[in-house]
Amino acid sequence: MESIVRSSLMLAAAATPLLVACGGGTASNPAPITPAQCSGSSCANQGPPNSAPTATALCPAAADIAANTYLGGAGSGEVVSLNIDPTKMTYKLTFLASPIPVAASSVQNTRAGLTVTGAVQHPPAGSLPTTAQITCAFQLQAGTGTINGSTYTTAYNANNPPTIYVGFGVAGGGIPGATVNIDGDTTANLLFSGVAPRTFDFYPFIGFSSVSTSLADLKGSYNALLYHILPSSNFAPAAKVTQEQYDASGNCSVPAGATNTSCATAANAWTASTSGSYFDSTDAPQIETPTPLPFPLSLGNNVIVSRQGGAGHLILGKLNGAIVPVVVRTGYVNETISLSNQIAVDDESGIALLAPATTLTSGAFDGSYIGADSNFAYTATLINGQQAGFLKPSTMTTQSQFTLDYTQTHPGLIGVTDTQGKAGNLIAVGGLYGIFINGEENGGVTASSANSATPNQPYFGVGALIQPQ
Repeated sequence: MESIVRSSLMLAAAATPLLVACGGGTASNPAPITPAQCSGSSCANQGPPNSAPTATALCPAAADIAANTYLGGAGSGEVVSLNIDPTKMTYKLTFLASPIPVAASSVQNTRAGLTVTGAVQHPPAGSLPTTAQITCAFQLQAGTGTINGSTYTTAYNANNPPTIYVGFGVAGGGIPGATVNIDGDTTANLLFSGVAPRTFDFYPFIGFSSVSTSLADLKGSYNALLYHILPSSNFAPAAKVTQEQYDASGNCSVPAGATNTSCATAANAWTASTSGSYFDSTDAPQIETPTPLPFPLSLGNNVIVSRQGGAGHLILGKLNGAIVPVVVRTGYVNETISLSNQIAVDDESGIALLAPATTLTSGAFDGSYIGADSNFAYTATLINGQQAGFLKPSTMTTQSQFTLDYTQTHPGLIGVTDTQGKAGNLIAVGGLYGIFINGEENGGVTASSANSATPNQPYFGVGALIQPQ
């Protein structure tokens, strides 16, 4: 107990610079910095001293944010491009790939190809420690668009809204969520009855203002952290840690000494997408066992149910001089009987972060991070050597804590253990970090984004370094 209290105090002390600029004051009202004046012969140089450096910004100027389009992936299995205009206080979001239904009556008609527009607002005063942080955060209010001749309006929960935190070269947080109701689809209900609907307030998202379109930039060895959800199995979550190696043509192989026997991010080579500046791969690997059917793999009239068809999508983010691979798995459902007398149900979807298999030293990625997690909550993370903790962004009070082990049997894969003894792993690259812990953290999944069957573990999160420039 004493060690927990001691580490909590250490985290609180380390968090102080994030909350309040030097000069005293409080997190919500920092005191001004007033340089001392000199006079007469006591000064080597007459007059006031040189001015203190201007406070550095946490995000680009409004015009620069508006000029950027952030391409990235979401935990929903979606590839998204996002533009925010802080002057007009509007946003435009396009779902380039998606498994998320646009209507409760059909799980196969998704948000893919849909563009929505709407208003943004900054979080209210007091919801983040400083005015500078509030200025760089944007809540995406309900947006509308047209798909298949019908108007679609995004979900919006004012108590847990989709919020984007903009930094330099990166934007992360949450994009608009949705309600997924398998029982509302006649065929899906026949195959997977009794799955309770689930509403997601938002889906965790990470995107980049600059990306690479060269597969040669992917070449190298990586540690990968994956987090997927299987809707047909009561939205069961799963996480996986793998070691993977890519050649300059986008082919994946398993390096010597890996804990896995096959690649989990792609089964086939990546190829340039026709939908945007990213890459596609067919027959994406599954990390969860497909939900069993209530009968053999055939329906009446000898209709076969295929359990494959999900696709992989690769975004090569460019951040702080590093290539940051993000992989999205987009589930696939097609209830239209094909010429081969098949329908397809492969609804596993999720996201993965890859980081180079290069040894990391203690302190190499220390700092304060902000992002979203598998609790469908926004989380600040403070890493200080071997001590780390998750903090509530609005108050910067410590929630769960964990320690880091830099032994690294696999270079670049840091072991972590929370205060309950639950273990996991952490990776870091280019000012981003990803974490998996096989336990419940920060109080579990937000109630408004859960149903009665939702488990609170495993835990997965991605955060971007709060890095003033």
